[in-house]
Amino acid sequence: MDRRVRSLWTAVVVVACGAAVLTGCTAAPESPGATPSPLPEGDEAVTLDAADFTADIDNPYWPMTPGTRWTYREIDPDGQELRVTVVATSETREMADGITARVVRDTVFRGEEILEDTFDWYAQDADGAVWYLGEDTAEFEDGRITSREGSFEAGVDGALPGILIPADPTQGMTYRQEYYAGQAEDNGEVLSVHAMADAPTGHYTDVLLTWDTDGLEPDVAELKFYAPGVGPVLALEAAGGPGAREELIGIDQVSEGTGTQPLGDPG
Repeated sequence: MDRRVRSLWTAVVVVACGAAVLTGCTAAPESPGATPSPLPEGDEAVTLDAADFTADIDNPYWPMTPGTRWTYREIDPDGQELRVTVVATSETREMADGITARVVRDTVFRGEEILEDTFDWYAQDADGAVWYLGEDTAEFEDGRITSREGSFEAGVDGALPGILIPADPTQGMTYRQEYYAGQAEDNGEVLSVHAMADAPTGHYTDVLLTWDTDGLEPDVAELKFYAPGVGPVLALEAAGGPGAREELIGIDQVSEGTGTQPLGDPG
């Protein structure tokens, strides 16, 4: 385990043992295992066969059953509370490379005002890995779109697909989550599959813990916790900011068609 990861474990343990603002997470280092299988990184090209993919995503670390809604509480850098809703919609979309993806709606609210609204596109390969194939995103101010920055589709204008969750996460795995040069260059690393996390929805064990970084903002890093059978339950800003926290406060089922309206009108 390198120095950066060792210091990260120390930070997580300190967080769990006494930092009141970030209580709710802990993990223990794992014994070295077999060398993780290589996953795409940076701008490495990949050849994907659409026949090997499905929009029916049942990876245990984030089963995206259509109609499921996850609701999160987030504290922004100014200390304001935001609400984030994520809906696995009933819709699918055929991507440029022929893969059929699940459309997932991600909306950020301050009160009842929409700040950001996004359609994310995910698909699962035959091994069970969840791939991220792009997003259609918009930022809003006073009800009007102010930016579409960050939108991309794998296979268009040099954009590449990435891995959100490996099929069999192993400590030390590194991978790109998305790649669109100068627009979206996120990366992930598996730190543990035996972490614990606390959120308002409960206490979770055997959690997948990842260290997420942004190639466009190299000083920024985030810890993300994925609970088996639930999905993301906690995200903590670990570097490059004031220590923002996003935690799961509810999970429920919504009616068919929820989240399929145009951006800015999540329904």
